[in-house]
This record gives sequence, C-alpha cells and structure tokens, in this order.
Amino acid sequence: ATKVPFRLNQNQALLTFEDEEVAQKLLKMGKHTVNLDNKTADVTVRPFTLEMGIKFELHVTISGKSINVSEVPDLCIPEDWMRDKLELNFYKSEQGGGEVENVNYNKQSRTAVITFLRPGAANSFVRCTKYPFFANGRYYRLSVSPKTDVHLEQFQLYSGISKKTILLKGIQEMEGDEESIQDMIEIHFQKPSNSGGEIERIKYVSKGGAWVFFEE
Repeated sequence: ATKVPFRLNQNQALLTFEDEEVAQKLLKMGKHTVNLDNKTADVTVRPFTLEMGIKFELHVTISGKSINVSEVPDLCIPEDWMRDKLELNFYKSEQGGGEVENVNYNKQSRTAVITFLRPGAANSFVRCTKYPFFANGRYYRLSVSPKTDVHLEQFQLYSGISKKTILLKGIQEMEGDEESIQDMIEIHFQKPSNSGGEIERIKYVSKGGAWVFFEE
C-alpha cells in the first residue's frame, strides 16, 4: 500500500490514538476545551478524509534458466558471429553455465538474453555482476544480471478514513516554540479525565503547513 498524504495547515494538529474508541468519542463531542500553559483554548475536533491511496501486490519471479547480459562490445562482426561468441563463452563458463538453448542478441542496445538448457543453470550467475568475455583478441567485461518477470496483482484504489486519528482546528497562536505547544496538547489529550487516552502519534503545525503521510 502506498503512503497516503494529508495537508496539515497552520494552527492545526493531528492526533492518532492507540484506541479507536477514544478518537470516536472526541469526534462526537465536536468541540473541546484544551488547557495550554494555564490558558484555555476552544478547538474544533473534526474527522477528515484522506486522498486516494493505492494497494497492490508486486510479484517478482527470477528465472532459473535465463540471464540478462549488457554492455556487449560493439564489434565490426556479423550479428550471428557475436551470438556464437556469446554462446561459446557462457557454455564454457567457470561460473557453471552449461549448454545454451538460445541467445537473443540485440546489437543496437548491446544486450542479450542467454537461456540455458538445464533448469537452474542461471542460478550460478546471480552473484556474478561482471563477466569476462574474450573476442577479437581482447578481453571485455560484460554486465550480468538475473532475468526477472515482474507483474502486478490485486491493484486497488481506495479512499481512506483514519478512525483512530482526529484533526484539531482553531488552535490559537501562542508564545513558545512549536514542540513545547505540541507537548502540552499531547499531555492534555493523554488524560482520561479530558476524555483522552494513549496517543500513538501527534503532529502540530503553528506556521505554514506540512504534509503528513498515512499508512494502511
């Protein structure tokens, strides 16, 4: 699930409680008198709807028979010769390799996909990022990586409402730094005598604004 953003504006605070019932009780009250540094402030308690979120499953399958090869040298030889040289190099590989079933070579992108005949033959190249390649009397270093198949499943859009979080609006500007005012708000709403409870997370903004991100 992607993180869902919420814009927190000036003189507002978000409080996430451990207990959903505490947040819902405060929301039903609508208004709340908060004691801040021997002063009282009447604030509005509001629910809020988050922006659209995304949920999906990402499945990655690593091939046991094929590897990706890049940085193939651009040599003045026919393409079928290059395919033969790639096949020969990986057939005789010290990494393991084995008999090659197919070489899919792309001259323009200087890449190739080597497919071995034996299942699991590609596994020996997983930790080999650079591979020695001999052609036209010179040694080169090819980049080697596992061939993967990536696909998405259960892609869903959802509109989130946080049942454990409340939005405080109308907090009066006060002297003191933002962190100390946030601490006073937290202390007030921690107390059961103020209809509060244990707070999981709090964010208060005195000036400007801030983006707050929610997870599922």
